[in-house]
Amino acid sequence: MTDLNKLGLAEARDLLRKGETTSVALTEACLAAIDSAGALNAFVHKTPEIALERARAADARIAAGDAPAMCGLPIGIKDLFCTKGVESQAASNILKGFKPEYESTVSQKLQDAGAVMLGKLNMDEFAMGSSNETSAYGAAISPWRRGNEETPLTPGGSSGGSAAAVAADLCLAATGTDTGGSIRQPAAFTGTVGIKPTYGRCSRWGIVAFASSLDQAGPMTKNVRDAAIMLEAMCGHDAKDSTSADLAVPNFEAMLTGDIKGKKIGIPREYRMEGMPAEIAKLWDEGAAMLKGAGAEIVDISLPHTKYALPAYYVIAPAEASSNLARYDGVRYGHRASLAQGDGITEMYEKTRAEGFGHEVQRRVMVGTYVLSAGFYDAYYNRARRVRTLIKQDFEQAFAAGVDAILTPATPSAAFGLGEMTDEDPVKMYLNDVFTVTVNLAGLPGISVPTGVDSQGLPLGLQLIGRPWEEGDLLNTAYALEQAAGFVAKPARWW
Repeated sequence: MTDLNKLGLAEARDLLRKGETTSVALTEACLAAIDSAGALNAFVHKTPEIALERARAADARIAAGDAPAMCGLPIGIKDLFCTKGVESQAASNILKGFKPEYESTVSQKLQDAGAVMLGKLNMDEFAMGSSNETSAYGAAISPWRRGNEETPLTPGGSSGGSAAAVAADLCLAATGTDTGGSIRQPAAFTGTVGIKPTYGRCSRWGIVAFASSLDQAGPMTKNVRDAAIMLEAMCGHDAKDSTSADLAVPNFEAMLTGDIKGKKIGIPREYRMEGMPAEIAKLWDEGAAMLKGAGAEIVDISLPHTKYALPAYYVIAPAEASSNLARYDGVRYGHRASLAQGDGITEMYEKTRAEGFGHEVQRRVMVGTYVLSAGFYDAYYNRARRVRTLIKQDFEQAFAAGVDAILTPATPSAAFGLGEMTDEDPVKMYLNDVFTVTVNLAGLPGISVPTGVDSQGLPLGLQLIGRPWEEGDLLNTAYALEQAAGFVAKPARWW
């Protein structure tokens, strides 16, 4: 069979179990696709030797009848996940050359399930960005193009390398992380599926921290069924993470019936923002009609504190980042600046951090340090935390009123060209998170499903927000939306 790299997880798993292909064949197809796609700059640390070794081990497990769902399936790992003996830089020069002596819990779970790591994927530096342009490796590039234009487009951020790799069939699926939309926005931009589970569902241990109360790992896949398969392998309680939930992990795939009759889907009126592009509004209306056609009840709801979400997020996230990134000082690991004669430890800290951190990371660290300073802690940080509580209560009230899921746009536009936003006010870039940050602030599960294309042929996604810990029900609603939308568009190969 040719084009094995174009398979999804479920298709490849079924072929492996029938003996119609091997993990080695799947892995070799993906490695060849990666080698021919250097123009996308999606994979930044390739691990072909590790991949083939794990593929051979997976084939042996399958032959012995010991085959978990992810066994033998080649995936990419975002550079934010620590992987033992493999560069784990978080796309930052300050961690250049860092090879951990340990494995993140999520990547270890995938490894234990027999998944094959192809390499590490590009991302925004320390996950700070919405376009993958802050990366020390250079920008990842979307496999999609606008019509016949040759303008390079963003695959979104911060999980841009993961999105580009899945959309271009360089791997069967990939890990991502989501602090304010960094799984769902790139998924929407690239015509893929991305789910951010409930905060605490996946362990954060061994994932380089950005904002600890917001960060959450999740899968980026080619369809909803694949998301259910991979999410189950990634989830589970971890004693090494104090925020990890000690809850049983359901068989998410078994919950994909497509039956959503009688489900209540909320449409929040506050998300109909001034200046929303007509194409996004139309897609949203069509998505609601699709779910109604599948038997769901569409209800109007209010989430009154939505307008404060972005300001609150851009106080809380930088504050936590400034604290988390204080550990990168040139003392124990990573980059250390060259010092002049007479320089002391203060000069080493200053020079190392100035050289190692990119401009966006520096900006956020400075904002975070400012809002945590003695004179502004109450005025900014504590006020933002109170707003966060109100946003969480808005969702709780909607769910208490019987709403099963909430449907919103995933992004305010289709993918934009590289450089089109970076030269302007950074706030314009931050507005890409307008529909996604509320989900992180409230700790809820959210999923982006590709449901259409814009006038230039670029993919557009819709977001479904679910009840806490009910990822299975959310995935089933997303499955119904996916079936109704029938999205099959793929990028025309140019790379």
